[in-house]
Amino acid sequence: MNSGQEVKILAIESSCDETAAAVVVNGRDVRSNVISSQIDIHTLYGGVVPEIASRKHIERINQVIEQALEEAEITLDDLDAVAVTYGPGLVGALLVGVAEAKAIAYAKKLPLLGVHHIEGHISANYIENKELKPPFLCLVVSGGHTHLVNVSDYGVYEVIGATRDDAAGEAFDKAARAIGLGYPGGPKIEKAARLGNAQAIHFPRAKVGGSDYDFSFSGLKSAVLNYLNGCRMKNIPIIQEDVAASFQKAVVDVLVSHAAHAIEQYQVKKFAIAGGVASNTMLRNSIKEACEQRGVQFYHPSAVLCTDNAAMIGTAAYYDYIAGRRDGWNLNAVPNLKLGSRR
Repeated sequence: MNSGQEVKILAIESSCDETAAAVVVNGRDVRSNVISSQIDIHTLYGGVVPEIASRKHIERINQVIEQALEEAEITLDDLDAVAVTYGPGLVGALLVGVAEAKAIAYAKKLPLLGVHHIEGHISANYIENKELKPPFLCLVVSGGHTHLVNVSDYGVYEVIGATRDDAAGEAFDKAARAIGLGYPGGPKIEKAARLGNAQAIHFPRAKVGGSDYDFSFSGLKSAVLNYLNGCRMKNIPIIQEDVAASFQKAVVDVLVSHAAHAIEQYQVKKFAIAGGVASNTMLRNSIKEACEQRGVQFYHPSAVLCTDNAAMIGTAAYYDYIAGRRDGWNLNAVPNLKLGSRR
């Protein structure tokens, strides 16, 4: 085990369709970050097929870890701990990563750290923003999650808002499929929207009764479907770019309004975004503008750290490690793990 000041963590991420491994030193120094994407395979089916994702993780995980160690110029003997995403996510996919991490930790007598996937996304902000420290608010927007989180300290989270139905990324995928743009929805809609008129169609901005911060996107998805069906029934031409732009604007308006309200209510000085949808240019620029208007510092990861990756898992794990948290050999995949849950 490393006896110096550096804490070297091998991190593994396999919650969905990216097989990823990284070596992270002292939480913010990423020595390697290897991602093997399955996007080409799942595009054939219009979305992620869980059984295929699990099989591909099994095929690729050893090679990805070997590459991560090689790029970091270390071996398993140099590590101080092994970290892995244990939830939420696809249960079969998670199990591959958890089993691999447990095997390495057991064989090398290393501490094992289970990391919450959303905690990883939030922690991605620490990697490139060395000065960022809690407390701050973070909007997490991805294919499976839309959370507004109060980060009061490292590893201490309060979910103040969450989606009641579809996540923002899921709504992008479903709307893109309906429009005829294909999978993955986020990048396809953003590209089409650049050529469209965001004011062409008025789609609803849902408010959730009894909650200032919760989200709902299923009504917006239905509105898109109804609009498209109406056009087809009346033989009205469908301009894909206008539908994409109007849909994107509706999603961004809701996310930004919730974020702005939370900034004012919580009186924070720092606001961050995270998750796959956080790489959307319109969302990024709109949140940045809302923060600037309120004198709030805005943080975001670069695009590669918005998508699922293992570097963010290693960063989150470091703060668990120095806090003395450890997991036992009974660590298991928890597909519906809630943020803030502790074993």
